Amino acid sequence: MAEDNLKKTDNKLAILTEPNLEEAAVLIEKAFLQRKTLIVAGKCYVHYDGRANSTLESGERLLIIKSDGSLLVHRPTGYEPVNWQPSGCIFHVEFTKDKLNISGVRQKPRETVKVTFTDIIMASAVNLKDSGDFLLHASEDDMHRAILLKPQLFEEGFKPISWEKKVEPGFVDIYGEDQDGKLVIIEVKRKAASKDAVLQLAKYIEPIKAKVNREVRAVLVAPSLAKDVQRLLVSMGLEFKALDPKDCALALKKAENSKLESFFK
Repeated sequence: MAEDNLKKTDNKLAILTEPNLEEAAVLIEKAFLQRKTLIVAGKCYVHYDGRANSTLESGERLLIIKSDGSLLVHRPTGYEPVNWQPSGCIFHVEFTKDKLNISGVRQKPRETVKVTFTDIIMASAVNLKDSGDFLLHASEDDMHRAILLKPQLFEEGFKPISWEKKVEPGFVDIYGEDQDGKLVIIEVKRKAASKDAVLQLAKYIEPIKAKVNREVRAVLVAPSLAKDVQRLLVSMGLEFKALDPKDCALALKKAENSKLESFFK
């Protein structure tokens, strides 16, 4: 009986271990009605019908359906889902003699993922609450990409020309032009910039000035400056711009989300 396999933890969690398909169907239907997160482990095959068609042959896998209407099918290894649907899907469960079908239908564009279980090891429905912010931190390469993608992160009117530009002592992180037509070389640091970062930037100025016939600005970009670095910057005629890696990460995330939205449209 389902009651023999069913374990409950107040109203948050219900688990069925090694249920028959009919018992699992009851729990799954209730999870959909209550908009709980559903996790099902068992032997299944998957058919997708939409922008293309695909079939995933039978194997033991993990199905996750979240309260926002998103779906993921995971193999026992790897972090990426082998099948998935974005949020906003409508779900149906159907039990037959030897199969349990779970279908997720998306309206725009019209596409369907149908997961057919022939055996279920575990099925659980859990009521999850999460309002925590996700704090994303960028690497130096991410900061480079963010400035190239959104130059106003550095300053209004800045136009990137190139990055990782080879000069005699090494490579300039970002090379561009400001709104007044001055050449700008930028050295980016993810953490508080030290005196070594100032000296590194200073090495690039003379070789570049020798090749161009216009004013050159050299700017150190970092979240902050280490102790006593400001004095050294001023004495060498260099500039500093504060830039938080989190702002760079957010800019990249927004750009990626825009690409995904354009793809699905």
